[in-house]
Amino acid sequence: YMMEQYRKLGPVFKTQAIGRKVAVFMGPEANRFLLSSGAKHFAWRDGWPPTFKELLGESLFVQDGDEHRLKRRLIMPAFHREALHNYRQVMEDITVRNLARWEKLGTFSWVDENKLLTFEIASQLLIGSDAGDDAVYLSQLFTQLTKGFVTLPIRSRWTPYGKALSARDKLLDYIEQAVLHRQKHPTRDALGLMVQTRDEDGVQLSLQELKAQTLLLLFAGHETSASMITSLVLLLAEHPDVLQKAREEQDQLVIGDHLTMENIRDMTYLEQVLKEVERIRPPVPAGFRGVVEPIEFNGYYIPKGWTALYWINVTHRDENIYAEPDRFDPDRFSPERNESNVPFSLVGFGGGPRVCVGYAFAQLEMKIVASYLLRHYEWDILPDQNLNIRYNPTVFPKDGLQVAFRRRA
Repeated sequence: YMMEQYRKLGPVFKTQAIGRKVAVFMGPEANRFLLSSGAKHFAWRDGWPPTFKELLGESLFVQDGDEHRLKRRLIMPAFHREALHNYRQVMEDITVRNLARWEKLGTFSWVDENKLLTFEIASQLLIGSDAGDDAVYLSQLFTQLTKGFVTLPIRSRWTPYGKALSARDKLLDYIEQAVLHRQKHPTRDALGLMVQTRDEDGVQLSLQELKAQTLLLLFAGHETSASMITSLVLLLAEHPDVLQKAREEQDQLVIGDHLTMENIRDMTYLEQVLKEVERIRPPVPAGFRGVVEPIEFNGYYIPKGWTALYWINVTHRDENIYAEPDRFDPDRFSPERNESNVPFSLVGFGGGPRVCVGYAFAQLEMKIVASYLLRHYEWDILPDQNLNIRYNPTVFPKDGLQVAFRRRA
């Protein structure tokens, strides 16, 4: 429906949803305006449903303007290149341990396992939680939290939203203890760096701000990665030619007992595959903003108080940019074809000054997981399951992606 509207009406049209007037933005031109050149007209805080804002708190997710820029500067050192180098070994160790466990299981739901894997990585690197019981417990709390995003905000403790609020409070309590420990015993993990970072005026994040930002980073740092990894393994299973080419690249790399950053940088075809996964199955299909200043765009006037919606899936299937857009084709991102050379045509992780703060973290994590899967394991998608996607709030196959998993011969 949205694709047809884009073809018929162009990069912006109006509609209504749940009593709100909505301006729908689609395509790279509209993305550039909403995410970059016209960003002053929009506010994150006013765009997203109240459930998201209450469950994720006063974090980067709902901050705008100078407040957002200041807090982002205080968080970014935890995701700079040097920090990522320090995270690589932990990511690799957790990946190896989980893949060995999957081999023993033989068959399992890959959605559940990917969520646990990415949460263990995020929680250990962000708050230093111990592998095992802590990670499982915290992951279960996050599963409960995410069920509250797209439900009625009825606060009874027996409702999904009431349970989500309870999970949020337990997570914040856990994070507070981790923050207090970092303040007394500085570390080089992400939370340790955020606790120590100050801007040029000596300003640092308060305890409440550290808790809110860490909760957001834990959510974003595992939910979208789990979605992407799940889509990756499903699409590779469905496209054996791509799987074989990705395997050949891995087999040609000189990889010792441990991956190096040079190994990871040399995975150019795998990087193309990940971009194509992001394009054809972005973890989040759309984004919201509130219109805080009247807008003139593409000959149309949009009043203050409306909601702006940018539809990622439509941009990623634009036949004016991507040849045969419904086809899974990583070679479209090769240097020879470079179909994404149009700015703001690939926005699965946002774009402009508010591009996802953990994007490089997620890329490193996904390459490490994919490298071990491609080099050492094989998997088959089990029959008689529903592989259609659902959004809650990110993209996953409806039946959880049931697979048979084994070591590669």
